[in-house]
Amino acid sequence: MKKFGWRQAMVAVAFLLSLSVAIFFVVRAVRPVIYWHYHQDEPIRGWMNVGYVAHSYHVPPHVLYRALGLPHKPPDKRPLREIAKAQNRSMNEIRALLMDAIVHARPPYPPPPPPPPDSGSSP
Repeated sequence: MKKFGWRQAMVAVAFLLSLSVAIFFVVRAVRPVIYWHYHQDEPIRGWMNVGYVAHSYHVPPHVLYRALGLPHKPPDKRPLREIAKAQNRSMNEIRALLMDAIVHARPPYPPPPPPPPDSGSSP
């Protein structure tokens, strides 16, 4: 059996390196798809933020911000339990407000209106 020369070894190393990089990026692209497939319509909990709930329920985030009386820009990253505490509401009230907004943002209801324009930007 013939031994590999240094050129063949370099080609093999380059191939394995490029294969490793390709696998890395495939795994990185597929993981969020798998995660959100199993986390659709997840029960609303205090640790979640508005963006997470919007993504889980497939509704625009501005609909949920409007339901909570929060500005949609910049996105509020606080957990729902902190929002509830700041608004002197219980988590059950927050959950009910969000679920009502989610139900009315989905069919058979008409689509929600677009988000309000940014007040700080000029055309």
